[in-house]
Amino acid sequence: MKSELKEKLKYLRLSELITKWDYHLEMAQKNELSYTKFLESIIDDEFQIKQENSLKLRLIKAKIPEKYAIETFPFEKQPKLDKKKIMNIYDSFDYVKNHQNVIWMGPTGSGKSGLATSFLIQAINRGYTGKFIMFPELIEELYKAIADNSENEVIKKFSSYDCLLIDEVGYVEVEASQVGLFFTLMHKRHRKKSTIVTSNIGFSEWASFLKSEQLTAALIDRLTESSYVINMKGCVSLRPKQPAI
Repeated sequence: MKSELKEKLKYLRLSELITKWDYHLEMAQKNELSYTKFLESIIDDEFQIKQENSLKLRLIKAKIPEKYAIETFPFEKQPKLDKKKIMNIYDSFDYVKNHQNVIWMGPTGSGKSGLATSFLIQAINRGYTGKFIMFPELIEELYKAIADNSENEVIKKFSSYDCLLIDEVGYVEVEASQVGLFFTLMHKRHRKKSTIVTSNIGFSEWASFLKSEQLTAALIDRLTESSYVINMKGCVSLRPKQPAI
């Protein structure tokens, strides 16, 4: 490859084409490709590479702690879980296409975070942006936003994700100002896309940590509006039992 062509490809950010240039030429000669087919093969290859790199970047930005696939979830160990309902929601992909929420509620270790994560990963795999965040971490960000008057920036950031997963809602107590900002984030004026929530306690107990029955009721109404609620009450823990000491 001529150095001038190489520099042009670098400028166009087609580094993979530089690497595969000789391969493409060899395949074109071997298969006696026409000019059109030769160009199509190069473009298809570059497109696939760009798609793969874009997916990797979206997964990195989502900051998912553990990758889960719904195909490997042990439904046989959770007979009380409605597998058909869950798979219908997953396969239809309505939760993202129609900007619907998915609320997972159940005891610790029952697999709700793994299932919720598999939904988030599906959205990212299909070309959408996503974000995983623990509820305590989100509350901390909201606290900092109030302290430095950056509420609008934080709301804008979390509102922009096509699919936002808030994990373990209910593990920390929240100040009144944080509850208000959390409600603002979840309000349909801002959060117009799909939100996935997991919680180890039922809605009836949310007021205990949100410390405001009025805002709690308003928040629950907002989250459950046009949403799927998966109740995993009665499901067993899937975590390995610790040996007795």
